[in-house]
Amino acid sequence: MPSDPSLHRATEFTYQGATLIWEARGSGDPTFVLVHGIGMGRTVFTGLAELLAAQGRVIAIDLPGYGEAPEPPRTPTVERLADIVAAFLGDQTIREPVLVGHSMGTQVIVEVAARHPDVDPRLVLLGPTVEEGQRRALTQLRKLARDLIDESPRVLFVGAREYLRAGPNLRLKMRAMLVHRPELTYPRVEAECLVLRGETDTVAPREWCVRVASTLPHARLAEVPGSGHETMIKDPDPAAELILEWLGITSGPESG
Repeated sequence: MPSDPSLHRATEFTYQGATLIWEARGSGDPTFVLVHGIGMGRTVFTGLAELLAAQGRVIAIDLPGYGEAPEPPRTPTVERLADIVAAFLGDQTIREPVLVGHSMGTQVIVEVAARHPDVDPRLVLLGPTVEEGQRRALTQLRKLARDLIDESPRVLFVGAREYLRAGPNLRLKMRAMLVHRPELTYPRVEAECLVLRGETDTVAPREWCVRVASTLPHARLAEVPGSGHETMIKDPDPAAELILEWLGITSGPESG
């Protein structure tokens, strides 16, 4: 069976001693860059990537120390992860990307936009973390456990597999996420933003997401009905539709 010419084999990119893994599918504009959350990897975006690839090029990445990417010598801060992503975008000459971050990935992409405005991105924040006043590891784990109670076996399997792959430094990675203060970065983000949450998401509660959207200078809030924190794994179709609608892209065969 011939391979899909629009699917790019997973490739390494190394910047100042830290390596991320990336793979692409689809073609044309815009370019979507998918950035996962804590303990996850690029495979959690498989369904969403397939849907978005019908409308442009999609790049999914494993941040250093996640998925198939090797552990860096030191656990990177959120700001450092953003610098690595920005360096990758520059290396690949990716201009005006749509950066899609999930959970901790939202913290990374807002830092990309604030620290590297020359990237000129648009941002999609799926389930933004971490709510102020709730920045303790046990608190976040309890919130995630409540969110997962009624989730599908697929969500539980994918999540468990990726957390196991996150390696022995997961505690240090969690700390790097929790010490980051995204509310200090939001006012500096000039990019257009879509804040997107699942209606039942306990990790990114509505009150916090309203605050996130109101603090970002150019943001809109939308919700996926009946969905939790892992909305892009359980059923990526509603999230994809909301993202494409926000971008003004008509999905389906009629869009060509």
